[in-house]
Parts: sequence; C-alpha cells; structure tokens
Amino acid sequence: MFCISPKISARARERYRVANTKSDAFDAFVLADTLRHEHVHWRPLSRPSALTAQIAALSRDRERVIVMQRAVESRLRAALEAYHPAPLHLFSSLDRDITLAFIRDYPTPAAAARVTEDRMRRFCARHGYTGRVEPAALCDRLRPHLLTATDGTITGKHTAALMLVDQLELLNTNIRTYNAMLTPLVSAHPDGPVFTSFPGIATVIAATMIGEMGDDRARFPTAATLLAEAGLAPVTRASGRTRQVRFRYAANKRLRHSIDWWMTVAAREDPWSGDVYEHARNAGQGRYRAYRGLGARWTRILWRAWTDHEPFDPTRVHHQAPAA
Repeated sequence: MFCISPKISARARERYRVANTKSDAFDAFVLADTLRHEHVHWRPLSRPSALTAQIAALSRDRERVIVMQRAVESRLRAALEAYHPAPLHLFSSLDRDITLAFIRDYPTPAAAARVTEDRMRRFCARHGYTGRVEPAALCDRLRPHLLTATDGTITGKHTAALMLVDQLELLNTNIRTYNAMLTPLVSAHPDGPVFTSFPGIATVIAATMIGEMGDDRARFPTAATLLAEAGLAPVTRASGRTRQVRFRYAANKRLRHSIDWWMTVAAREDPWSGDVYEHARNAGQGRYRAYRGLGARWTRILWRAWTDHEPFDPTRVHHQAPAA
C-alpha cells in the first residue's frame, strides 16, 4: 500500500490528458501507471505491530479528549466570568479537581462570601488539597473577586456552571484513565526505554512519538526525514536571486506538538537544554522559534538512538555549547 499526496495525483493527471476532465477510472489508471514507472521514489506503508497500533489509537483518542476538555473549560470560564469570577482566581487552574470541587460547594457569590479561614481549611482538608497555600492566603485571593450579578443571571448561569463542572470532571477522569492505560503499554514496548531515557519525555509524550513514528526504521532513513515529518525542517524556495526560508506547515501535527511539549519540559529541567533555549532567546528569537531550534538538536539525537535501538546515554553524548 502506498500513500499518495493529492498534489502528486493532480500533477500526474496532467501528464496523461490536457483536458480538465476527471473520472475515478482514469485516476486509477494514472496512479497505477505512475507507480509502475516511479515506484522507486515512493515508500510503501508498513504495518505497525499490534502494540504500536494500540498505543497510537489510545494516544490519538486521548488527544481528542484533551481538545474536548479545553472546549468545556473555556465554556465554564465564560460562565463564571458572567456571574461568579472568584473561583477563577483561587487555584492554579480551572480544570483542577480542587477548583471544580469549590465551584460545586460554593456555586454562587453569596455562598462563597460565607467562606471563612476555618471553613477554607476544612474544605482543603476534605478534598486533599496539597497546593502549599495557606487557607488565609486563599481567602485573601477570594474576597476581591466576590462580584455579583442580577438574581436572574446568577440563577441561570450557576445551573450552566454546575453542568459544565460535571462534564469537566468526567473528561478529567477519562484522561486519567488513558494515562493509566498508556503507562504499562509504553513500558512493555521495545522502544519505550529509548524514548523515556531522554530528559523531558514521560509516558504521554513517549506514547505519542511511538504511535506517530511507528516501528519501521526504513521510514526515516536519515535524521532530516524525521525533522521534515515533525515540521522542524524549514522549507526553502529559491529561484534566481530570490531565496526564501519558510515555516513548514505540511507536517505530522501530533508529532510536532509532542516535540513542542518535550522541549517545554526539557528547557525547564535539563541544564543544557535551558542554556540553548536562553541563548536563542537572548539572540532575539521568539519563544517557539527557540523551541524549534532546540527540538531539532534533540530530534537528531533521538533519531540516532531510535535507529540503533539504544536508550539515550548522557555520558556518551557530548552536547556542544551554544555558539557565543
């Protein structure tokens, strides 16, 4: 089985017929005849192992749940801003279980206004809050935002907010279920130790990369092919004296995003990665451009380890310092 770009199919059709006509039978002939003459330039799709296919399915479905979670969170934020903004300023994020529990226990400004320091302490203990913020500080965050709306708005919006809390709690549970299912699968996969040996890669990123890169090493014969697949290699357009280097939009978006998250964590936790990132930022590069440059370096190292079936060994790899 071969995967053919629609652009290639359209250009190939023009080689056989000048008229702008199209039919399924003619397209089938064009593709078959083109494959017969140019098969050396095309790569057949390889069938992944059962474990790789399962990891790919779970990681992609998990991403779809993440998209739904963000949509519901945005709707809940809009509802709270309309009648009860205090919970938005209380904890670190709106989708946390402790924030949703507070909205459920104190769904209106009047209910939240009755929260004292002692009641906040008991609430935190009841829900196992470990945010290391004292109840008095939480109350100080709460009071300036105890705004109120009309009675009709409060009645209508707080009903919607509680329904959205139910949806968000369900989606949070689904994400935790996906994480629990992926952990043993990544550990059991032959490439699992390779990916998780890199700084900044844990179960979710490793699962995404295993699913998107697959098992076939011939799919990425060079590091450059992997960089292009991940959108880390720019596109160059040159004609005469004109030369343009552009961002690569045609890429595997899931693989690109997983490397973005990898670099976000690596730049924070790995000293060498942090130095490379800060050097790029000080040189005037934007945040995501600096992450892409760092990601290109790490992806080349990852390709070598993945090709050789060997985990990353920091004692054997010498990181070159960023140029001054």
